Order: sequence, then structure tokens, then C-alpha cells
Amino acid sequence: MNATHLGLLTGLALGLAVAFGGFGAFLAVLVLGAIGLLAGRYLDGKLDVSQLLGRGRG
Repeated sequence: MNATHLGLLTGLALGLAVAFGGFGAFLAVLVLGAIGLLAGRYLDGKLDVSQLLGRGRG
């Protein structure tokens, strides 16, 4: 699955959350999606947590 497909699926999920659950559901899906993205990138080794937390090398 490439980035275009992932973006399309994310947009569809957010659109459905707005349509059926309102703005609160939209925010919940958005926040949980961002957490899932960060967790996935960390597990894939593509996210350096020290940079994210501001604890760089120097």
C-alpha cells in the first residue's frame, strides 16, 4: 500500500466519522490515527523518539 492509498483511506475514515458521529468523533479518529501512525513508524524504526522529545545529540 503506498502513501496515496493510505491517504485516501484516512480521508474516507475521517469523512465517515464526521458524517455519522459529528465533530467529536472526527477529532477522536484524528487523534487516534495520529497515535497509530507514530506507533507504527516507531515499530518500523522510522521514528527517532529522542528527536521527537527534544533530546537530541547536543
